[in-house]
Amino acid sequence: MTDASPVTPAPKPTPAQGPLADLVVVEMGTLIAGPFCGQILGDFGAEVIKVEDPRTGDPMRQWGRSLPKGQSPWWPVIGRNKKSVGLDLRQPEGQALARQLIAGADILVENFRPGALEKWGLSYEALSAINPRLIMARVSGFGQTGPYAQRVGYGLIGEAMGGLRHVTGEPDRPPARAGISIGDSLAAMHAVMGILMALHHRERTGLGQVIDAALYESVLAVMENLVTEFDLTGYVRERSGSILPGIAPSNAYPCANGEMILIGGNGDNVYARLTEAMGRPDLKSDPKFATHAARGANQHELDAIIADWTSSFELPDLLALLQAQGVPASRVFRAPDMLEDPQFAAREAIVSVDHPVFGPVRMQNAFPKLSATPGKVRWPGPALGEHTAEVLSARCGVDAARLAALRERGVV
Repeated sequence: MTDASPVTPAPKPTPAQGPLADLVVVEMGTLIAGPFCGQILGDFGAEVIKVEDPRTGDPMRQWGRSLPKGQSPWWPVIGRNKKSVGLDLRQPEGQALARQLIAGADILVENFRPGALEKWGLSYEALSAINPRLIMARVSGFGQTGPYAQRVGYGLIGEAMGGLRHVTGEPDRPPARAGISIGDSLAAMHAVMGILMALHHRERTGLGQVIDAALYESVLAVMENLVTEFDLTGYVRERSGSILPGIAPSNAYPCANGEMILIGGNGDNVYARLTEAMGRPDLKSDPKFATHAARGANQHELDAIIADWTSSFELPDLLALLQAQGVPASRVFRAPDMLEDPQFAAREAIVSVDHPVFGPVRMQNAFPKLSATPGKVRWPGPALGEHTAEVLSARCGVDAARLAALRERGVV
């Protein structure tokens, strides 16, 4: 097949469950920013066709601190609810097959460096000419335009440029990371929001459009009043560890058994209930702590008093006391705590999914919960190229003989 081969849109698949079940998504991209966008769409019923390099696949297939049974524990989650198609986009035949797939799709998700798709003849202009309803979500470090567009932009760079890294961690230490790839995930979520908005626009006009989701802008979007406060007052927000300056009490406090408890008692009514639980009504009337502003001004002194009190309790006993008094409090949850917690169980926040190698695998469910059309984890991340024959046959008319020839040439 050559670049000039005709494009034949394929019929839509039989609808499955979920609010997005009538949508076909082609996902091109690797790691987290693009694939997490595809994961969310797949969780809510979209048919997500993940196009991967047929030789290596998405690097997430090899990621993990350990590889139980030689398999990545990342891949079952971020690859879930997707069909894997091996396709070499650097070859003209692979590009032509990609165009056929996209001709029958509603959404294209990609997170290559800007210009990669254009180099492969897969620009939005070329694709929208054969599919005017196409919505293309482009996730990149710095966006598709501007002087930084061609720079390599991983999540940590977006977190740094968007302002998150500077305010994360202890004030006397270098900037810390959140412990997860939050910049990538935020960009993916903004891409999903853009897709849903574009779908609404398409309902009215019949036309698709491009969503340009930059990592640094997705981080910037959640930075609250960081820029505005500086603009109006000259104040630069700094790292403050486990507290927010001026918001007290709201911190992590030690317990007798060595565990920590988080307490949020900064509102006036909640603070009053906390002082009752502590048996310290004097803390409510003391001018140093009587108002929100006063507590903020004397934050460290108040935290020391509370820490001295919490350190005399075992964590379970202290949680029970504070919950009885209506004071927001929590243990610092780890994975084992989540698997044992009744709230997680009651809401099925964690589900078990059958995996061909691991057997039953537990992972987070699809969120948020929808009352009429909830999301669902239908299967874990597939094997590389598991659905190549199925998808190319149904959507591109590729028969067994041609598939064998494509495989021999390394196209699929």
